[in-house]
Amino acid sequence: MDAPLARHTLLELHGCDAALLNAPGDLKALLLEAVRRGHGTIVTDVFHTFSPHGVSGVVVIAESHVAVHTWPEHGYAAVDIFSCGSTLDHAAIRDWIRAGLRADRVESRELTRG
Repeated sequence: MDAPLARHTLLELHGCDAALLNAPGDLKALLLEAVRRGHGTIVTDVFHTFSPHGVSGVVVIAESHVAVHTWPEHGYAAVDIFSCGSTLDHAAIRDWIRAGLRADRVESRELTRG
């Protein structure tokens, strides 16, 4: 069997700081630092704030991407970490985001792609 082409980690973060979940600048800084800590190569990023609340953001990395979608009114964030190859440290990214969002609980699932 051939090796997988990519890894995809799905994070469900509960009990997060609602103010942080609605602060695109803070979320951007958090995700960029998480990617650095996971040894990712940042290409670009885009973050969008919804009305009345919530943020979606993507950090495009040479290895693929890290994305966040937030529901401040529920203290919830969904994060995708997608990477080709084996150099990106998904656990380091997960741990930095969990701490930064002050999540009470994180559920994590990892899929192999390809």
